[in-house]
Amino acid sequence: MEYGLLATWLALYLLLLYAGGTVAGLLFPRFAGRGVAFGIPVAVSILWLVTYFVGRVSLALGVWLGVAVLAASTLAVWRFDRAPDLGTYAETAGVFTAAFLFLVGIRALDPAIVPVGGEKFLDFGLLQSLVRADSLPLEDMWFAGEPVAYYYGGHLIAAILTRITGTAGQFAYNLALAGFYATLVTAAYGLAGAVASDRGLPRRLAAGLTAFCIGFASNLSTPAKFVVWLLPGDLSQTVAERAGYELDGLAAGPDAFSYWDASRVIEDSAADFGTYEPSAALVIDEFPLFAWLNGDMHAHMMSTGFLLLAAALCFSYYQTPAAERRRRLALLFGALPAVAGIMAVTNTWSFPSMGGLALLTVTVAPADPTTLLPKHVGQRLRLNGPGQEAVRVGMGLAVAGGVIALGLLWSLPFWLGPASGREIAVLPDRTSLLELLAVHGLFVAPFWLYLYAQTGRAVGRSTARIVGLVTVGTAALAATLDIAAVGLLVPLLLGAWLFARSPTLDRTVDAVPALADGGDRPVGFEAVLILAGAGLVLLVEFVFVRENIGRMNTVFKTYMQVWVLWGVAVGPVLAWLLTRWRPADDRARTWVTTGVRAFVALLVCSASIYGVFALSNHVDAGDDPTLDGLAYLDEDHPEEAEAIRWLDENTAGRPTIVTAAPAGYQWDTDDGEGASAPSSLTGLPTVAGWTHEAQYRNDTVYDSRVNDVATIYTGEPDDQRRLLEAYDVRYVYVGPAERARYDDVTVDQLQGVTVAKQTDGVTVYRVRPAQF
Repeated sequence: MEYGLLATWLALYLLLLYAGGTVAGLLFPRFAGRGVAFGIPVAVSILWLVTYFVGRVSLALGVWLGVAVLAASTLAVWRFDRAPDLGTYAETAGVFTAAFLFLVGIRALDPAIVPVGGEKFLDFGLLQSLVRADSLPLEDMWFAGEPVAYYYGGHLIAAILTRITGTAGQFAYNLALAGFYATLVTAAYGLAGAVASDRGLPRRLAAGLTAFCIGFASNLSTPAKFVVWLLPGDLSQTVAERAGYELDGLAAGPDAFSYWDASRVIEDSAADFGTYEPSAALVIDEFPLFAWLNGDMHAHMMSTGFLLLAAALCFSYYQTPAAERRRRLALLFGALPAVAGIMAVTNTWSFPSMGGLALLTVTVAPADPTTLLPKHVGQRLRLNGPGQEAVRVGMGLAVAGGVIALGLLWSLPFWLGPASGREIAVLPDRTSLLELLAVHGLFVAPFWLYLYAQTGRAVGRSTARIVGLVTVGTAALAATLDIAAVGLLVPLLLGAWLFARSPTLDRTVDAVPALADGGDRPVGFEAVLILAGAGLVLLVEFVFVRENIGRMNTVFKTYMQVWVLWGVAVGPVLAWLLTRWRPADDRARTWVTTGVRAFVALLVCSASIYGVFALSNHVDAGDDPTLDGLAYLDEDHPEEAEAIRWLDENTAGRPTIVTAAPAGYQWDTDDGEGASAPSSLTGLPTVAGWTHEAQYRNDTVYDSRVNDVATIYTGEPDDQRRLLEAYDVRYVYVGPAERARYDDVTVDQLQGVTVAKQTDGVTVYRVRPAQF
């Protein structure tokens, strides 16, 4: 175990937490703890923005100039405002350290950067490319000579930290991965605590419940299968069939448990994988613990800290009184668009959510949005009754448009690069009620109970029961009509919206009066998070990005956002249910108190079953702990390990290489499937790499390059020389995959092509075009 590297990275993260936490005090002055929990996202945002733009000239200059700007910002705020409270910093640092060490422990038992079971070769290759690169835009490691056609902002963060610490990529990958996880858990802990504190709820209770849901909990498919396993034999078979499950995985017994099963709950018949035949459940419904157990360093994971930073900025706006117009404008059109710009390059799928959060926040915040306008204009737009609600929504839409437009400007270089051609499609296979409850029940159940309790306080228990029965009936009816999401989530949307806007609605709708509940409304900012998550789930039931894999990408890259937003909301919601739901009748109060405690305990225990099984299986790994993601090469691929390490250690910059172009997610050299290993594991650009490039660009362009690679290995000498010069090739890699793919390799017969490295299984040739 590399304890020195572990200590170095943890010290760097804690230093970033303090520096960024100091600056965060300007953005979140009304937060409990003044936003220290967002220290790392704030610090990394400063580093990222400077590096991204200055990196057009020099990445090294950008990184160290970013460090200087962060240091200067920290000192300036520390001098003229104040430093973070040491107690708050210690608490936050403790949360981060616990989460970081937890994930480091998991990765140390399974550190391998392999092509199967995810996209680690893509993620590691981008990290290696950025560590090697002199400047931006980044050259594509799988399409030499062209800018990368993928969102790489998160990998840039990892590369910045890797450059600062001087860490080798195979160690930096796992340490950065643990840092992204700990950043998410810490930011969620801080935001949930701030929302709860704003409502007068126990801060640590809400924050702790949220940290559990974000960092350890699973969806409810695993406890459902666990219950099926506990049933008697014939009954378990019957229940499984009725629920639409096969009696496999945990339902067949603990020995059959697989940590993958919970991420493949939703079926989708629209996917067309060609010759590849995955399991029947094709839609990926990832949640954080699964994602980090699997160990990809993928965009939908690295962007979560910025999603919560955007939500925190919206909450800061929500807390700001109408009189502080300049601060609210600065949050909406200064800080939020900058985060949106980072999000666009880090995870483009989450970029529209920046506008959605702004829309919801401006619409339901206590401050009238017309006060953002010059006084004489705002006064003309202030109406009474429903007209004012229309003005609020209109202002929200305008602000959302402004945030998106400015976010596009912040990320303009990214949009000017190559783009993949994908179409928006509508009406995919919809998700069943049981599937929705299995995936989202951890959050939907508390949210429904929360709104039911608020309804009882607003209109009385009798009326609330009628509303509850109608809502349940609507959900059941919608399920029979194949629009289960509508029945499950539309009542949630309506309830959250009505209570969030009740201070205005009580003037026109007597049935929903405003209630004093730690403020002037029955719900707080958690309603914005509930609305945002519900809107995203509904959206992907009817709209998706058309791909040969159906709506798989659309669902899982959206559902991660839903999990994060709802995970932050559920902590304050559960804290309210535990501490504030107190019916006036003594007997009812006893039943409610006991019932809520039992409900929360059941929820926590159920959501923990997956983690218990998954981690116990993980601990069974027999190898000594290490953070070296490439330690497996000597044992699993001894014929190529030495050659790949030689390329990594003995080539400066990013000279172009040629390797066989693989067709699938595997490293099966007998079939010529080399998985672009030499390029992916070194960051050196190859002429034609993994078939992802056909998706990023188009089949015609990619196939043309694949044919050129075949010509380089086996074509006529004149054609070989022409293509080697055209692609500026400096090394030709001939290993098991190349020999299996190309029967007669002749490129070594060219003058100017000489042996640079010879191993038992690989020959690396150096190309000197001047000698052709």
